[in-house]
Amino acid sequence: MRDGVGRLLGARARLRWVHQILGGALLMPYFLLASVGVGSAAGGANALSSLPLSLAAYAAALPLAAVTGVYGLVRPLSVTAVRVMCGVPGERLAEGPARSWAARGRASAWWTLHLGVGALVSGMTLAVPPMAVVLIVLPFVGGLREVRLGFGWFNTGVETYTAPLLGIGLLAALALCAAGAGALLARLAPVLLGPTAADRLAAAEERAADLAVRNRLARELHDAVGHALSAVTLQAAAARRMLERDPDFVREALTAIEDTTRRTVGELDAVLGLLREGDPARPDGATAPAPTLAVDLDGLLARSRAAGTAITADQDPGPVGDWSRLPEITSREAYRIVQEGLSNALRHGAGPVDLRIRVRAGHDTGQRELEITMTNPPAPPGEREPRTGGGRGLRGAAERAALLGGGVEAGPYGDRWRLRAVLPLAGGDR
Repeated sequence: MRDGVGRLLGARARLRWVHQILGGALLMPYFLLASVGVGSAAGGANALSSLPLSLAAYAAALPLAAVTGVYGLVRPLSVTAVRVMCGVPGERLAEGPARSWAARGRASAWWTLHLGVGALVSGMTLAVPPMAVVLIVLPFVGGLREVRLGFGWFNTGVETYTAPLLGIGLLAALALCAAGAGALLARLAPVLLGPTAADRLAAAEERAADLAVRNRLARELHDAVGHALSAVTLQAAAARRMLERDPDFVREALTAIEDTTRRTVGELDAVLGLLREGDPARPDGATAPAPTLAVDLDGLLARSRAAGTAITADQDPGPVGDWSRLPEITSREAYRIVQEGLSNALRHGAGPVDLRIRVRAGHDTGQRELEITMTNPPAPPGEREPRTGGGRGLRGAAERAALLGGGVEAGPYGDRWRLRAVLPLAGGDR
């Protein structure tokens, strides 16, 4: 019993009732416009004074509402109202304006249904309660018994016993109709206002773009901050070991630590600028430029050597002539790949690092490629962190290369560890 009353008069049922009354109010401009047309067609009659003409105006108003329901912004307005007032979960409803004609047609059908059902429930809500009150108090107000209310069985004495029951029945029927119509609209809302295949595709593309941005930020943070921490840790350890024996080396290591941390703060600012869409602290909204192979490679090698590891670098721009003539995006991603390779070599390897960067023609396509090869012997067991071959940094390097149509290979190579990356150059800048 309590559950039944809750479904008819509970908070959700009341909100759905208000939602239907709102639909009736929204239909009113269409109804008034249609009543003018119907009245003119009926010889200038007043359509509001005749029930048949009023029903005809109501029927003519629905197609007018359907036409305006095709407007794209109708769907987000309807979705907001349904989510708040009908208790339909938001994930079952579409987001944003309807763009495809299929989505517009479904939104128009919902708009017409909501306004049409709402108008009927609104009319009942206006008419039934006063009538029900009159019937309920009829046996107790003598003056009402003398009024002819249009029912043939009145003034026969029967109304004294049946009128209150009829009035209560009318109120119950009104609540039942409103609750039923609200439940029907709530059930049809996901069907007519739910996401279409195009909406799901757009949402998937948006999620993919967001994930790509997050992965990019994760790569930038890992490569910039991770390499800096590894280099600073090794530089500080080398300086501590040489503190008494080689003050010049210690001075050089401390200078490298200062330079590494300063540059890393700048790179971190650039990454955070991506999150802020421009640094508000700077008048032009710009962020620090990302490091590139052309500008920052020598500094990267110098800071890495300051950790005490010998690094030999063989650079051969080949037909490009100079690293500054590389496409900017290729130069950026190549720098990060070299940075990740050096970070791994410092953390996991021992002995000298051999780095070779060259531009060559691909064996299969003849297309120009930037090839990065880095080898170094592995550290003895227990001396450095063991290599796993599947860290975040190597995955990030592979993702960077894949964005340019290239690839990365990393793993044992004879008695050494090798990182090899190939980046095509035909894609140009972007």
